[in-house]
Amino acid sequence: MIERLSVAGYRSLRDVRLELGALTVVTGANGSGKSSLYRALKLLADVAQGRVIQSLAIEGGLSSVLWAGPEAFSRAMKRGEQPVQGTKRKDVVALKLGFSSDDYGYAIDLGLPIDGGNFGRDPQIKAESLWTGPILQRANCFAERRGPSVTLRNRNGERRQAYTHLQSFDSMLTHCANPEDGAELLLLRERLRDWRFYDHFRTDSDAPARRRQVGTRTPVLASDGTDLAAAIATIQEIGIEGELETAIGDAFPGGTIDVSVTDGYFEVEMRQHGLLRPLKTAELSDGTLRYLLLVAALLSPRPPALMILNEPETSLHPDLLPPLARLIAKAAQRSQLIVVSHAATLVSALKASDAKEIVLSKHLGETIVADQERPAWNWPAR
Repeated sequence: MIERLSVAGYRSLRDVRLELGALTVVTGANGSGKSSLYRALKLLADVAQGRVIQSLAIEGGLSSVLWAGPEAFSRAMKRGEQPVQGTKRKDVVALKLGFSSDDYGYAIDLGLPIDGGNFGRDPQIKAESLWTGPILQRANCFAERRGPSVTLRNRNGERRQAYTHLQSFDSMLTHCANPEDGAELLLLRERLRDWRFYDHFRTDSDAPARRRQVGTRTPVLASDGTDLAAAIATIQEIGIEGELETAIGDAFPGGTIDVSVTDGYFEVEMRQHGLLRPLKTAELSDGTLRYLLLVAALLSPRPPALMILNEPETSLHPDLLPPLARLIAKAAQRSQLIVVSHAATLVSALKASDAKEIVLSKHLGETIVADQERPAWNWPAR
């Protein structure tokens, strides 16, 4: 389980350090930095997929996502006695992402290119570290990357320079992970690749989830919900008995769902109390379809190490939020969950289920974490 998350230099997250729980709900007003925190987690997962540079390019490149304020605020600036203005920089320009748990920690430092030629907008990976325990220290570092050089430590504690020409756009997670001396990198890479993100399922009339699809066993719902029917059928076949029925009945008393199969094409059908025939996905309201998508994600027969839901309350009727909270709390017994939400009803219900609450606010353009002590953290050196 991830216990500490640190982000520095990314959008409004000038220097944010968080302590996470098995179930964490992140809330705050619009514009407080919730979406930026969600995207920062997505960037961490993209490192393991070898596409963090491309993901930053989609956002406009490194220069577009860097913290736009001063390197630090003086006390006079914070009190409003002095206008906010730039000061002489003491540190390098960087976007830093990292997390740690009881067993492993990882951090990456992305900086501006020195001379990228035609690819001058691409950020460069300046430093990476993999360590054991919550805080990076010299003694507990398994793998360290500075520029193009990677140093690995074997099981006997001996360090060796394993790579000397790693490209600035390649992570050591993707290019140095091997069963011999990079086993820890390999393990961490696979953990990161197991993270799941669900953000604003499409429910419009042309949404993929509303169409019949050729069905195959689907223990993991796709991020866009395309394979909803196959995922539901898989839960019915190999999921925990009774959980699907309980989740549907909790939200829609007297309702049931099933999957019809015609020539290999799967389609969800929902029966509701009082209706004489089942409704197909094309007939369901946006809120009902979104709830079914969340059910399929949260009841996955192959639960991930970490699942992140971004504003799952979108288009849901308020009456569906307490059942959704109960569903999320149940799923948190199998996976670590982070829920980003500004729905007071959902946040309150999750807090009642022992969720850890993180409240974000913004001051002078910077995201601030309310009522939480900053955990100790060390970034890797360049």
